[in-house]
Amino acid sequence: MTEFGKFLRARRGDVRPADVGLPAGTGTRRTPGLRREEVAALAGVSIDYYVRLERGKETRPSPAVVEALADALRLNPEESGFLHELAARAARRAPEPRPLPSRRVRPTVTQLLETLRPNPAYVVSRTNDLLAANPGGLRLLHGIADWPERQRNTVRYIFLHPAARDLWADWEQKAKGCVAQLRAIAGTDPDAPDLAALVGELIVKSPDFNRLWDRYEVHTIGDGKKTLRHPEVGTMTLSHEGLSLNRAQGQRLIIYMAPPGSPDHDKMTLLDLAASGPSVGSGETAPVSPHGGAQHR
Repeated sequence: MTEFGKFLRARRGDVRPADVGLPAGTGTRRTPGLRREEVAALAGVSIDYYVRLERGKETRPSPAVVEALADALRLNPEESGFLHELAARAARRAPEPRPLPSRRVRPTVTQLLETLRPNPAYVVSRTNDLLAANPGGLRLLHGIADWPERQRNTVRYIFLHPAARDLWADWEQKAKGCVAQLRAIAGTDPDAPDLAALVGELIVKSPDFNRLWDRYEVHTIGDGKKTLRHPEVGTMTLSHEGLSLNRAQGQRLIIYMAPPGSPDHDKMTLLDLAASGPSVGSGETAPVSPHGGAQHR
């Protein structure tokens, strides 16, 4: 079965007959969502053709058919785009290899991280490797600094670090968003070695990741608010923005904020002071004073 077929099967399992104006019928439904024949009817294709699509025996649906399937499954624009990308990839005879993205963070971006203080901020790769951070950004993810730099990845942190479930007040929602973002990458570059390695590790080590990965939910990370129960400064609710960096091969700048003068802003500032030092990343560490502590500024 192709990724296109797996996505179709996962999505039809989430759509109830009543959602698309179909009667529930009598008796027990063995399928939790729509049956194959119901999706075929809604999309205006034959049941045989739909079954071949789902099983991966038909790999060249027209854009019109893909759009009809997206409508039948009530996909949002992001999910619809993902389905079109999967269809395009399934029609290709061989994957197009891409070089691994650079982990290098430009000096100007490192300067920007420092300028953003006391707002916690960090830079991640397309697969959420933590590439650079200002002091508050690194300390915000409580305990991640205990890992070697190459191991620091925000999705790995969510699922495998013991501190993560206590840190995020709504851990399940945070975890779902992380997995859905990786699914979105898989739609455009499923053969990427960095993605395959991370997903393979988490499938083996985290039953929760495995469960969410099989849901085939797709979402890109944007803005929003998160409540964090930080062991050093207490509970705070921070807004966050994710900004794509130019000429950086998928790198994103993540910034957390709170209204000036608010208790959340005060806690955010305390976190920055506790972690006082220059931005870290690419092997850099905070300078140490002659007395053994990090230098304050």
